[in-house]
Amino acid sequence: MASIYARSTAAVTVRPARPGDVAAIRAIRNHAIEHSTALWTRTLQTPDQAVTWLAAHLERGSAFVAEVDAEVAGFAAYGPWRELDGYRHTVENSVYVREDRHGLGIGSALLTALVTAAREAGHHVMIAGIEAGNTPSIRLHERFGFQVAGTLPEVGTKFGRWLDLTLMRLPLA
Repeated sequence: MASIYARSTAAVTVRPARPGDVAAIRAIRNHAIEHSTALWTRTLQTPDQAVTWLAAHLERGSAFVAEVDAEVAGFAAYGPWRELDGYRHTVENSVYVREDRHGLGIGSALLTALVTAAREAGHHVMIAGIEAGNTPSIRLHERFGFQVAGTLPEVGTKFGRWLDLTLMRLPLA
């Protein structure tokens, strides 16, 4: 399937997500829930929740997967930053790479697809909310032009410690 969002970096190919990707996306997400501070919850996503989440993104055209060796190695999506009407032109991104596939350019390839799709959809600003200690994610976003808008100290908790949230902003228009 050819797409304007298809990108290749070495052996990495990014394409729009499809319903059949739901199990792989859920596995990556649940690994992040169990082992990282990327998602501030301890509740794993159920199969039904994963289907509902992906369906909403497929309807918007806002979910992508990265494949390496014909396997899903990462996923990314953007969605509403806040539900109120006044925020309708602002979206928030999420980028996740399978633990055994870091360092292959997957995050960059996925973020390229997200930014391109959000611009083409007419959004005005993209927000990234990143745990302040996640230096690789902050650096990735900086390379794409995101600027730190601020850091909110101790607004979340996981693994028995308080977490700071760094908010980054990229103008799309």
